[in-house]
Amino acid sequence: MAALLTCHQLNKSFFDIEKGRAVHALQDISLEVNEMEFVTIVGPSGCGKTTLLNIFAGFERQTSGDVLLDGDPITAPGADRGVVFQDYALFPWLTLRQNVEYGPRERGVPRARARELVSRHIQMVGLSGFEDRYPHELSGGMRQRAGLARVLVNDPKILLMDEPFAALDAQTRAILQKELARLWGETDKTVVFVTHGVEEAVLLGDRVIVMTARPGRLKEEIRVELPRPRDPTSTEFNAYRRRVEGLLDAELRSADQV
Repeated sequence: MAALLTCHQLNKSFFDIEKGRAVHALQDISLEVNEMEFVTIVGPSGCGKTTLLNIFAGFERQTSGDVLLDGDPITAPGADRGVVFQDYALFPWLTLRQNVEYGPRERGVPRARARELVSRHIQMVGLSGFEDRYPHELSGGMRQRAGLARVLVNDPKILLMDEPFAALDAQTRAILQKELARLWGETDKTVVFVTHGVEEAVLLGDRVIVMTARPGRLKEEIRVELPRPRDPTSTEFNAYRRRVEGLLDAELRSADQV
């Protein structure tokens, strides 16, 4: 498959005013994400995972290197990238339907077409019947489903997801992981998913990208050759999990010795 997202020799530095020196967050990141691929990224805390995702989203600019989406440089946020945050990012004064309608309305989609799209995506994420509820009337899992519907309704080329399930309880997180895998299969979207959870990374990813401690570099790329849906209790699954955990443990030990 063709590469949809490409970065080449990407570097990111910033000046730490408190410490009075430059901090190198990302170093020599070269990565390709193919169309319809699900890529998960794990690494030690502070390794630059979210910074990398923010650069893909256009929220931050790299210090040097190239970042391309479908061959075009990424220089600013755009509707071709849908970003799902950990904190839901819903407007509290709008109902569920109005939140999901926001993107199509801003893009000038005709009202009848917008309502059709919104209804279909609300149903897709399992929230039919809750259209007139406000965010505070929804559970955490329902709010995250709403956030996902709000992104999908705009039909972005790629989904960028920054630890979207981290704030949820274990049971809700497991349910939404399965739901996300289902939606990915139904929509054929390309996904880049940042997580701290090794099991989550292996459960969802076609490839798991393991990053080093700061400055964040690509330590290893692991292709997960397991059928879907995946069984996290299987011997094969746990072999992948132990491999990723071993890489992270080695990186943490190495960082502690610096």
